[in-house]
Amino acid sequence: TGSSDPYCIVKIDDEAIIRTATVWKTLSPFWGEEYEVHLHPTFHCISIYVMDEDALSRDDVIGKVCITRDMLVEHPKGYSGWMSLSEVDPDEEVQGEIHLRVEVQGNQRLLCCTVLEAR
Repeated sequence: TGSSDPYCIVKIDDEAIIRTATVWKTLSPFWGEEYEVHLHPTFHCISIYVMDEDALSRDDVIGKVCITRDMLVEHPKGYSGWMSLSEVDPDEEVQGEIHLRVEVQGNQRLLCCTVLEAR
């Protein structure tokens, strides 16, 4: 139909901790949702999956971005900007970007993640 019903799932080390609202019938969703999560001191990766909700079958994975501990160390004041989605299934082509703002406060213990929009 030329549109999706996107939402995001945020995982820390493969544990799903957040699900955004679904934005219906769009290829340019706006969420503007902000979350604060306590990080385990030994976490490795924050993954944000962009999904396409499907009422009749399993939801499709549009793509994902990964923010590693090392990336957060490289940006001690946080990161804000567009990140290109990468594929989850190597046989699928992925196009798109997600606009995030990520800050870690309190000696890498409190993650403040704002999921802004995608295209």
